[in-house]
Amino acid sequence: MRTMDVIAAVLLVVGGLNWGLVGTANFDLVATIFGAGSILAKLVYTLVGIAAVYQAASLKGIQRRWNVQPAMA
Repeated sequence: MRTMDVIAAVLLVVGGLNWGLVGTANFDLVATIFGAGSILAKLVYTLVGIAAVYQAASLKGIQRRWNVQPAMA
């Protein structure tokens, strides 16, 4: 499952950078590359959303696999 973790992390970085560009420069890199409203752009947005749900749902398991101790609050 580490492969899925890496893929999800890469997709989340892509999504985060894209949203950072949208917020700071009003520039949507995904739409620029693939075309606004195109099937490919929608696919990228969908994959980023699925990656976010995957990461949120499997956070505890990821921490166990990577031997990361959650910070104590």
